[in-house]
Amino acid sequence: MTAENGLRTYSLRIWRQSGPEQPGKLVDYRITGIDPGLSFVEMLDLLNEDLVHKGQDPVAFDSDCREGICGTCGLSIDGMPHGPLPNVTTCTLRMREFPDGATITVEPFRARAFPIIKDLVIDRSALDRVIARAGYISINVGSAPEANDTPIGKDVAEAAMDSATCIGCGACVAACPNASAALFVGAKVRQMMLLPQGGPERARRALGMTELMDHEGFGNCSNHGECEAACPKAISIENIATLRREFVRALLGRI
Repeated sequence: MTAENGLRTYSLRIWRQSGPEQPGKLVDYRITGIDPGLSFVEMLDLLNEDLVHKGQDPVAFDSDCREGICGTCGLSIDGMPHGPLPNVTTCTLRMREFPDGATITVEPFRARAFPIIKDLVIDRSALDRVIARAGYISINVGSAPEANDTPIGKDVAEAAMDSATCIGCGACVAACPNASAALFVGAKVRQMMLLPQGGPERARRALGMTELMDHEGFGNCSNHGECEAACPKAISIENIATLRREFVRALLGRI
């Protein structure tokens, strides 16, 4: 059916949970007058305006840049991290992708390592702790050398940049049946491994980040491939293969 003036109506089933230790449930809402050009989070903004006007508690959800850059806005929409389109974030998903009158189920990313704070807001600090363990370059090498003194091939530079595009949204974890963070960790390890600056701490990085990933409660990768499909930056699972090689290489270096 076609809504009057092109505006649409949706039935929403949204996960509501008042706190980390409280029980949660899906609650039904109906929203009308939605412009198909609105983003998904803008639609949630309108829903919250209506709830506040009615004296009800608004739906808590995360967002920041709203330009597909930061990854803060991750939601599971109809069971798919970031929604039905490939390689988009929740904030860049437009309501035109949902037919008028559709019922849309909205939930937080589900993983043991991502405890729910409230409603659709999760605690993704486990990813930050994995980075803080070894996902950086700490060696003081002095001032920057002349760029042409350390030539890096275009193919290597592009491969490193492909891995560096990871925004840490956690969609790979939410999509994986094992809640693995291997794609996230693999991308962080590979982007530094490929460049000269990352060489001196190569083994420490692979060991430290992998061990903390396991400690934080992320599952093991079993090559399902859902992570690559859900990633808004289309990061390849080749990064996981690189992570495994780097981990084994580091373990052998201990012997």
